[in-house]
Amino acid sequence: MRGLAGGRLALASHNRGKLREIAALLAPYGTSVVSAAELGLPEPEETEDTFAGNARIKARFVARESGLPALSDDSGIAVDALGGAPGVHTADWAETPDGRDFALAMRRVRALLEERAAPPPHSAAFHCALCLAWPDGDDQVFAGRITGTLTWPPRGDRGFGYDPMFIPDGESQTFGEMDPARKHAMSHRARAFAKLVAGCFDKIST
Repeated sequence: MRGLAGGRLALASHNRGKLREIAALLAPYGTSVVSAAELGLPEPEETEDTFAGNARIKARFVARESGLPALSDDSGIAVDALGGAPGVHTADWAETPDGRDFALAMRRVRALLEERAAPPPHSAAFHCALCLAWPDGDDQVFAGRITGTLTWPPRGDRGFGYDPMFIPDGESQTFGEMDPARKHAMSHRARAFAKLVAGCFDKIST
């Protein structure tokens, strides 16, 4: 695998929550993070039907346009009783004319579960695909997943996205209630990130 050690990395995202979380994960490795939004780059259209495919689109675009190594995160929640939805459309379910509203998205999940009369517990999983791409077109993808159940009403304001309605297996708090450091240690993103670190950091770049 191609190595990456320190320096500046472009995050292929306009999501401030992801920027905070990934910057915190990368800080111990001497890597500073600048977002695509800060670089004035638009978000490319995500046309793939997998998290890995969409992560590649975003990372390759930002690496090419910025001239920096770029890291993208395509993640979402898959609800078993909804056939894996919203899945790659996780963020789309929050779209409104005024921006993303994840409280609305969570209500949509709840309404569909009620419409289908799906009995609890409502099992779900958060998925994450991280893609690290270089300006020359090379890239690597790392995947992570965590399972849990949904709860209603949502609880906590410490996370983002669908965090307030997701309780990881073996836990009593939602991701929205957890101390961020605890969430970072177990989340789908943390699991993908651990693979990224093992594969790419502290190695000699080729």
